[in-house]
Amino acid sequence: MKKRNRALVVGGSNGIGLAMAICLAREQPVLIVDKVEPDYDQISSNVKSFIVFQKFDLLSADYSLFDEFDDIDTLVVTAGWGKLALFEDIPEEVIINMINVNTISVLRIIKHFYSKIHSATTFHTVVMGSIAGFMSSPFFSVYGASKAALKIFIESVNVELKKKGFANRILNVSPGQIKGTLFGGGENNLLLIFPLAEEIICRMKARDDLFIPQYEEVFKNVLQRYYQDFRAEGEHSYDYKLLRLQQN
Repeated sequence: MKKRNRALVVGGSNGIGLAMAICLAREQPVLIVDKVEPDYDQISSNVKSFIVFQKFDLLSADYSLFDEFDDIDTLVVTAGWGKLALFEDIPEEVIINMINVNTISVLRIIKHFYSKIHSATTFHTVVMGSIAGFMSSPFFSVYGASKAALKIFIESVNVELKKKGFANRILNVSPGQIKGTLFGGGENNLLLIFPLAEEIICRMKARDDLFIPQYEEVFKNVLQRYYQDFRAEGEHSYDYKLLRLQQN
């Protein structure tokens, strides 16, 4: 019997990554690569046997580990982190680590699988970006810069794929705040995340290249305001985040 291809979820131990890993495990074996073990309490017994974990720190210099996975047909990269802080309060080490994890690690991982993406054989790729990568985001200056770099990278590579005649695409998922994740000091609650995870997988299979959750309800107007006057919208964003910090 032919061995089934696996899905690889980098950063899949919690939050949206874990929710996607569980959804994908209903259809195929899943390999989670992360710095910490998955939140096993969130995984039901009927899919737990289809999920395997391998520990890896994205700050490592050697990424040859990813060359060992020759049975992957779906790549999901959700690893990344950010924290509300003014640039003046961010240490240089944090700048380096955030860019390395949020941006450089993604490019390196995709490079290791690019022969599969750059191919006539179907290969699905999802990268978790952020709406912060589409506009100025005070208190998120470094985080936003890391996600803006991903946005341009994904757009550019997708054009290269199209011009070469390949149908595979990298899907940039760029949400605002996702409830039910550890991001920003929250807690895992996968019941809140499963609908989004399922929609991402659906759009991935359709070979979409961009998905902004709540675009019509929220971010269409936000982006329009930003393009009309990025300075004023930046100030509005500053005041909004300052209020969030004061409330916390």
